[in-house]
Amino acid sequence: MSESEQRFGEYVLVRSHGHVAELVLDRPGAMNAVSTAMARSISAACDALAGDPAVRVAVLTSSNDRAFCVGADLKERNSFTDEELRRQRPVTRAAYTGVLELPVPAVAGVHGFALGGGFELALACDVIVGDATTVVGLPEVSVGVVPGGGGTQLLPRRVGAARAAELVFTGRRVAAKEARELGLVDQLAEDARTEALALAARMAANSPLGLRAAKRALRLGQGLDLRSGLEVEDAAWRSVAFSGDRAEGVAAFNEKRRPQWPGE
Repeated sequence: MSESEQRFGEYVLVRSHGHVAELVLDRPGAMNAVSTAMARSISAACDALAGDPAVRVAVLTSSNDRAFCVGADLKERNSFTDEELRRQRPVTRAAYTGVLELPVPAVAGVHGFALGGGFELALACDVIVGDATTVVGLPEVSVGVVPGGGGTQLLPRRVGAARAAELVFTGRRVAAKEARELGLVDQLAEDARTEALALAARMAANSPLGLRAAKRALRLGQGLDLRSGLEVEDAAWRSVAFSGDRAEGVAAFNEKRRPQWPGE
């Protein structure tokens, strides 16, 4: 996968870094507030990444120096009729689902504010990297709605039901240090984007088939009883155990060399 850039609509840029694809939220004038147009761009970018076999890991970042994403575009929504809001719902929902259903590992590099739908985009990733500027929260109840991009389901899976309830019901903002302590952010680095890309590169050095199968097992096994979860794991193992990647991985280990993954 060569180094390149591709724009999806006006507000999303995808940069390739070898086998790592960086999805850049690029509406800096609005601190990446998710408008209808931006939601469509996120969905289109995720569809493209999901369909590209050269992509092994995805990273979500921002072009804004103050915010990862501040959530829904409330200025746009203020002009909506009820019917327009109803029509927008599947469009915005598809953006969050697009990130959540990426078949490859996804890392969020959260610099600055990640609020409401912005934090939900991060929660849809597998790992969240922050830095000293990071502030996260789900303030939707303060404007008369609920987290609608997966927050009520993803947050308790991360931090437990009671902690998630406190954060959702208060809508409070959580700064970097506490966010790391509570598990809202997985790592704190000097620079979130730099570390997120470095972490993604370490992941992308591994088998592309193995990465996808491992993510599938992790996601599908959530919430299942142990016996059912182990069946999900076994299915994932069988999907790669007789592959070219497995043969190359074992050969490279024994020959003390770096694998050249066939991806099949």
